[in-house]
Amino acid sequence: MDKKAKNQFEKADGQLRKANEELYKPQEDIVSFLVCKNTLLAIENYLKGYLSNRGYETKNEESLDLLLERCRLLDKRFNQIDLSVIDCSSDHQNHTFCEDPKKVNSCFEKADQLDNLLRGMGII
Repeated sequence: MDKKAKNQFEKADGQLRKANEELYKPQEDIVSFLVCKNTLLAIENYLKGYLSNRGYETKNEESLDLLLERCRLLDKRFNQIDLSVIDCSSDHQNHTFCEDPKKVNSCFEKADQLDNLLRGMGII
């Protein structure tokens, strides 16, 4: 695995872990912004890591939807991942984040699903 892909997977893993730690706090102590932000960054880094691992370049301004579509073109197993629960997936870099605990939990589940897919594929 190339260094760039490895770095992106490591960042994604750390971001997902931070989001998970926040979700395990008592409901009234959860900071939804932290879950949302870390989850979105994890998804982005997992997708970019996969593309980098396959030898493709990515751009900072690419949306999660576009990154996922590029991954789907390379491997149909990415069709299992549905980011439609993430309202900001087409423009996640607009610095607006969810405050609804149910929504951020759904987003976290998608990031976790992506992590499991990549692990199941033996990539990370």
